[in-house]
Amino acid sequence: MKAFQSLEDLLDLQSLDLALDRLLEQRSSLPELQAYRAAHEQAETVARRLAELDDRLRTIGLEVDKANGELELAETKVVQQERRLFAGGMSAKETENLRQDVEMLRRKVGELEDQVLELLEERERLEAERVGVAERLEAARSEESRLSEIIKEAWAKIDAEIARKEERKSAAVQLIPEDLLALYERLREKKEGVAVGRLDESWICGGCHLKLSAAERQEALSEEPPRCPHCRRILVP
Repeated sequence: MKAFQSLEDLLDLQSLDLALDRLLEQRSSLPELQAYRAAHEQAETVARRLAELDDRLRTIGLEVDKANGELELAETKVVQQERRLFAGGMSAKETENLRQDVEMLRRKVGELEDQVLELLEERERLEAERVGVAERLEAARSEESRLSEIIKEAWAKIDAEIARKEERKSAAVQLIPEDLLALYERLREKKEGVAVGRLDESWICGGCHLKLSAAERQEALSEEPPRCPHCRRILVP
C-alpha cells in the first residue's frame, strides 16, 4: 500500500511539474513580448537617427559660424580694398592688381554666401526631420512602456501561480522516496517532462499510449517500480 501511495504521489508531482512547465512556457511566450521587442527595436533605431540628426545639426551650427566669420572678414576686406581702389593715387599696374584682388574677394564673398545659404537650408531641412523623428521616438517609447506594463502585470500573475505550485511541489516531494524521485527526475529529462503514466483499465500506458499485452503487463508489474516495456516510463496501476 505504501509503495502504491508513493506512485500516486509521484503522479501528483508530475501533474504539478507539468503545470509549472506550462506556466514557464506561458511566461516566456506572451504575445506582448514579441510586440515589446519590436517596439524596443524601433525605438532604438529611431533614437539612433535622432542622435545622428543632433550630431549633424551641431556640426552645421559650427560650420555656419565659421562660414559667417569668413564671410564677414571677406566683406570687410572688400570694403577696404574698394576704398583704396576708389581713392586712386596708384600706378596703372597697382590699380589693375588691386582691381583683380577686389574681384577675387567678391567671388569669395559670393561663394561664402552660397555656402552659408546651403548650410542654412540643410539645417532647416534637418530640423524639420528632427521634429518628425522626435515624435516617432516618443510614440515608440510610449508603446514600449505600455507593453512593458502589460507584461509586468501578466508576469506577476504567472509568478504568483508558479509560487503556489512550487509550494505544493515542495510538500509533494517530501512524500516520495529519494530513489524513486531520482528515477523520476532522470526520466523527466529524457521523456519531455512526462516520466509517469497511469496504467488504465484497458492496460494502456498513459505515457506512450500503447496497449500492453498480457505478458507485457506481467513484465511491467514485476518491476519495482512498475515500468512500461515500450517507453520505460514509470507506471501507476
